[in-house]
Amino acid sequence: MGLAFEPRLYDEIDPEKRPSLLEALVPVVGMLVFLGAGIAVYGLDPQFPLFWGIAFTGLFSRYWLGISWDDLYNGITDSLHMGIQVILIMFVVYALIATWVAAGTIPSLMFYGLELLTPKIFLPITAVLAAIVTFAIGSSWTAAGTLGVSFIGIGAGLGIPAPMTAGAILSGAYMGDKQSPLSDTTNLAAAVTNTDLFDHVNAMRDGSLVAFAIAVVAYAFLGFSASGNIPVGRIAEIQTALSGSYTISVLTFVPLFVTFGLAIYGVPALPTLGAGVFAGAIVSVTMQGTGFATVWSIAQSGTNPSTGMELVDGLLASGGMIGGAWVVTIAIAALSLGGMLERAGILAVLAHHLGRLSRGVASLTGVTAISAVSMNILAAEQYISIVVPGITLRNLYEEQGLDSENLSRAIESAGTTTSALIPWNSGALFMAGTLGVGTFQYAPYYFFGFLSPLVLLLMGVTGWQITYKEGAAPDGVAAQPGSASTTDD
Repeated sequence: MGLAFEPRLYDEIDPEKRPSLLEALVPVVGMLVFLGAGIAVYGLDPQFPLFWGIAFTGLFSRYWLGISWDDLYNGITDSLHMGIQVILIMFVVYALIATWVAAGTIPSLMFYGLELLTPKIFLPITAVLAAIVTFAIGSSWTAAGTLGVSFIGIGAGLGIPAPMTAGAILSGAYMGDKQSPLSDTTNLAAAVTNTDLFDHVNAMRDGSLVAFAIAVVAYAFLGFSASGNIPVGRIAEIQTALSGSYTISVLTFVPLFVTFGLAIYGVPALPTLGAGVFAGAIVSVTMQGTGFATVWSIAQSGTNPSTGMELVDGLLASGGMIGGAWVVTIAIAALSLGGMLERAGILAVLAHHLGRLSRGVASLTGVTAISAVSMNILAAEQYISIVVPGITLRNLYEEQGLDSENLSRAIESAGTTTSALIPWNSGALFMAGTLGVGTFQYAPYYFFGFLSPLVLLLMGVTGWQITYKEGAAPDGVAAQPGSASTTDD
């Protein structure tokens, strides 16, 4: 996914109109207060607390900072333009899930998965499979919206709490996404830092593998403690409910093969997922006997199955395209707020002052991580968490003689992976809505989301995998293998 605009940099803003650090913090603090009060105190959904933040930021920017209404509108427009593909994907994935349930694709995956997997190995196997699939297709969202939904159902049948399953899915999905040269965020991180794509992927490999290996081991231990005893006949009861309501067959996997085949072939996410909807509709009509008009009504309004087992009914219930509206309204509000903050110069000022805190490799790595996470919180979009720090901090890495892949690794390790931990960020909205598990519920089990930035910080402190330009390595620091500072004898 490409960016619709280039973010404003600190030095490009007219000094007379550029907010001070204190002024930049005012709308940020206001937004956090509104969200905290609205959600935690009054129990509201995020939409109107975000709307309060938009109103406050707009008034402050217009009447204190002197930003014109037209500029603020343009900021919102640019941000929504950047996020339109995300919004469309959300709608299409909700339709895809509904048609795949109607087609028997997800019920068949659950049926066979319950036969092949056991509670003790389920969580680590889920993380590894999610990583492999995402690496192959290059999209964590596609993997979570297809196989991820099935894993939630399989886990429930095996007695694994849904938040644990969701955490394993996300850990695998974001691990595979970071390592895939097909991933949009991987390509974006390389592009904004002027880094060769495969240099960037190689720079991320070791740290990501360490973080993911620790996560998989943690899921193995978690599986042993969480599995418990499955009531006698429970799995058979679930399978009976599934086979009694759907035709269970490997032929129902056709939508899965179509979707993954197109993704591997390199077709962009939106048309790939759209093809998955059509494939699901065709299989629903031909395999399940669903009427042509009915299947499109299901795609629009969702599924409400009656299998005779409440657990299965709940797992297979879906909202369809209309059900995605709740999530999309949050995404629109968050993107609008992020666009205003960007256009008012607030994001650029915050990133600039964060950059000034760096005094060495360790602090620069930490500042980069904080900057990426901050952009996820303020702009509600993982692409901004890559672009703003990537462009703003690039000169600081140059000044310290560091190779550009150090920066590209840092912004993706701390930006891409943490987007699913911010409830109003598009990444978390998609994952929570698609998997049916709230952000705060799955967050404690999304181990990779915490381990990835933690390993990054340890790299900065220890110097492991930190590479320098030729001749720029400090005295006493050995050049890392593959670093530009390595010379041939």
